[in-house]
Amino acid sequence: MPTPDEPSPGPDPEPAASAAPAPAAPPAVEGAAAAPAAPPAVEAASAAPAAPHPVDAPPALAELPLADEPPPVSPPPRRAARSPAAPAAARPAAPAPATPAPAAPPRATTHHAGGGHHGAPHNRKELAALSIGALGVVYGDIGTSPLYAMRECLAWGHAPNAVEPTTAAVLGVTSLMLWALILVVVIKYLVFVVRADNKGEGGILALSALLDGGAGPRAAKLAVPLVLALFGAGLLFGDGVITPAISVLGAMDGLGEQSASLEPFIVPAAIGILVALFLAQRHGTGRIGGVFGWIVLVWFLAIGVAGVRWIVVEPSILRALSPHYAAMFLVERGWPGFLLLGSVVLVVTGGEALYADMGHFGRTPIRLAWFIVAFPGLVLNYLGQGALFLARPVGSISNPFYAMVDGPLLVPMIVLATMAAIIASQALISGVFSLTRQAMQLGFWPRVTVTHTSEKNEGQVYVPEMNYMLLAACIILVLGFRSSSALASAYGIAVTGTMAITSYLFYLVSRRVWHHSQRRALALLVPMLIVDFAFLVANATKFADGGWFPLAVGLAVFAVMTTWWRGRIELARAMEAGNLAEDLFLADIIAQPLHRVRGTAVFMASTTDGIPNVLLHHIKHNQVLHKQVVLFSVRTESAAWVTGNKALTVSDLGNGFYRVVARCGFMQSPDVPRLLARCVPLGLTIDEARTTYYLGRQTLLTGGRSPFARWRKLLFSFLARNARPPTAFFNLPPNRVVEMGVQVEL
Repeated sequence: MPTPDEPSPGPDPEPAASAAPAPAAPPAVEGAAAAPAAPPAVEAASAAPAAPHPVDAPPALAELPLADEPPPVSPPPRRAARSPAAPAAARPAAPAPATPAPAAPPRATTHHAGGGHHGAPHNRKELAALSIGALGVVYGDIGTSPLYAMRECLAWGHAPNAVEPTTAAVLGVTSLMLWALILVVVIKYLVFVVRADNKGEGGILALSALLDGGAGPRAAKLAVPLVLALFGAGLLFGDGVITPAISVLGAMDGLGEQSASLEPFIVPAAIGILVALFLAQRHGTGRIGGVFGWIVLVWFLAIGVAGVRWIVVEPSILRALSPHYAAMFLVERGWPGFLLLGSVVLVVTGGEALYADMGHFGRTPIRLAWFIVAFPGLVLNYLGQGALFLARPVGSISNPFYAMVDGPLLVPMIVLATMAAIIASQALISGVFSLTRQAMQLGFWPRVTVTHTSEKNEGQVYVPEMNYMLLAACIILVLGFRSSSALASAYGIAVTGTMAITSYLFYLVSRRVWHHSQRRALALLVPMLIVDFAFLVANATKFADGGWFPLAVGLAVFAVMTTWWRGRIELARAMEAGNLAEDLFLADIIAQPLHRVRGTAVFMASTTDGIPNVLLHHIKHNQVLHKQVVLFSVRTESAAWVTGNKALTVSDLGNGFYRVVARCGFMQSPDVPRLLARCVPLGLTIDEARTTYYLGRQTLLTGGRSPFARWRKLLFSFLARNARPPTAFFNLPPNRVVEMGVQVEL
């Protein structure tokens, strides 16, 4: 919560990845207007009973906004000192502390039929629409892998890492590809990992938020699982940069197949397509998915039919369905065969995006889209490309995908492939948007603009800052590598690294959250890691050929995340000395009353105890108080959504002072005025025209003695200056906001 104590934070310095309960709030006291029979702790109830949220009323917008600054570093809460003037009827007979948000339940998944926070689809038509949308957004990346995956493995003499396409090699490589799809996408992600959703939200950060090992506010370092999650998120950002570039370049390679004179236009055409793609993002993944889904449906049907044509010509390729040929290829080829896994992994790129995008559509639509359309189309196409290599002379095929449709069908396929390549980029782009939002709400990323692009599905968001950063990075990649073959060497490390981290975090969730036995958890972890590390080691050899790029992006993102997290903790510690104990302040207000004016003053407080600096500065300079003073704090919980009676707590501190504590999930968006309106039935008197919001704005000085590396201080200061203003972030009316500045030395 941005207060004078905090710069431009995202949420709270205590990462919400920890499922430990938050410190108890001060005893809640009823407002004078409350009925005498009301319970001691006054908690807001939603307008309707807490129930699974329907598709047309997502909880984030209908019930609770997201936290920007929950509790940084604060002492244990004290009991609220009540003013002698407070009405006796307003005091409960048996005071009870407000109940903090509970820790994560033993089973942390939602089990919605749809698997997402937007609930189960209401009917088959809605399920079909979500499945089509998922097809366009989620499977565009993995669906365009046939453009370059088989070429990198078997186009001998035309691709740098390809092997000679003998019959054994063709059967072995094709079998490796098919079983990579089965083991990684089908079994690992769609059967197991998607079950570890955080109230419908997927992705590596949502997975880490289910764990209890998050660092507390005074922790000297982050817990190991969270460090891995942050680095994995950084790698996924790197993957999000490479995917659009390689997909579009792979489609544009068809121009060279059509005519050698068109090759100089490949790079300019790719850049033009990328610009158009990123400019379209502002329309939202829902609209994009609705349009893209039908195109991708045609794409999977087309590549499946193209594959069937060559399977009929060379039916012996069907032997590749047996994993025996994959095993024999690895055994007979030895180390060179093992290194080819660095190219085989191209068939599963997009698996992690599948998990990260789960909140956009839900678990069931994503599974249906895969098993009914995507998986059959991919299997038939890879078998068809393998059959083509068996039917044609060795070394005669430079691009097996386009060679399957040579003749009059080539140009239509180039057009369809170009559209599919544009769509392929959508999975990672929307995944980056989701990860950015999660990181911001968990306290690992500066505030950025988050635009909700759907009234029905809260998970569909657009982040313009990240969108244009990705566009710039993609253009740089296209200009630097200039071909999909060159980019293929840079592709695998980010994907396999993120997959390995996801496997380990899934193991921790199964042990700590689901309480599976060690034997049962290891029975899942060991096979997953064997596959993940095999791909990772095979790709590590391509570090010098471009594999360094996604690692560099991952490390840069990791540095930003950890610097923002640690900087906010150091800032909170620097400001904590200026806080005043709640009981001392209230006693002083009673002993030396200040002039009170009409209206309500809302002071955004970063802690749920004590008096924030912004209020002390206000009294120091203005020597006046409003008749009603609200200390407003927001806490980010480890769950994706917090709704109903647990969302809002109001405590009457006496003498016109109230403390409001809003608890929210890391996928909910802030709307402080709307929250205040929900407090009216609980004793607050809110007149929008006479409500003033007080925020703090800090100027950071980096020359202090804080145990914080100099480069991190400079980076944190830069991020704080450029973060989104808190007024817009909390949806505060600009004409009723007062900001008070203070210099803070770190």
